[in-house]
Amino acid sequence: MYFSASRRLGVKNFMSTLVSPQLEPDILKSRIGRFREVEGEMVRQVRRVIVGQEEVLEQVMIALFVGGHCLITGLPGTAKTLLVRTIAQTLGLIFKRIQFTPDLMPSDITGTDIIEEDQTTGHRTWTFVKGPLFTNILLADEINRTPPKTQSALLEAMQELSCTVRGNHYRLPLPFFVLATQNPIELEGTYPLPEAQLDRFFFKILVPFPGREDLAEIARRTTGAEEAELKPVASGAELAGPHGRW
Repeated sequence: MYFSASRRLGVKNFMSTLVSPQLEPDILKSRIGRFREVEGEMVRQVRRVIVGQEEVLEQVMIALFVGGHCLITGLPGTAKTLLVRTIAQTLGLIFKRIQFTPDLMPSDITGTDIIEEDQTTGHRTWTFVKGPLFTNILLADEINRTPPKTQSALLEAMQELSCTVRGNHYRLPLPFFVLATQNPIELEGTYPLPEAQLDRFFFKILVPFPGREDLAEIARRTTGAEEAELKPVASGAELAGPHGRW
């Protein structure tokens, strides 16, 4: 788990500058009740797809509800990508996935400016084409397979919920979460995440290999014809709240 002393101090100082309005008891009670309802229904929906991994799901949900990011480490085939996609569907959020490779460029993540020509006037203008960073839940698959230059493209987004391209500042849609994965057994051709990047993650989650009973249930679900239908239990606006978190 990554949550450095400097980060805790920064959060403390930041929170001390905020003046949160005092909620009426009835409104607070209603919001707590809604939160419990969403949390319970979310677990039930995810359980229709994901077998086991109770602690992993709990930690991911904690990070999502407080506006944090997660670094998920586990062996191939442990449903890391499936878990993230399922959570996005359950919460009704926009989901995008980036497969990090050694030749990936920062502009492949943030987007870039292109020159467009008006067919009638012949006038040329710069147009910003948004990259996959502009989403609610971003799956950074195998984040340690791309060089630090490209990894750093996520630093501003994870901390400031924005990105800067050619001097232009763009806000990201709220809520915004980065769920990154990495393979712990294949280290050849990888680039360890720098401390500045690790400090952006609220949790480092270790995904254990499923047990015998879970493997039997996974085999039963994946070899049958039935597919679980997921229903959104909340909206992006409800999850984001006034500060990008519940």
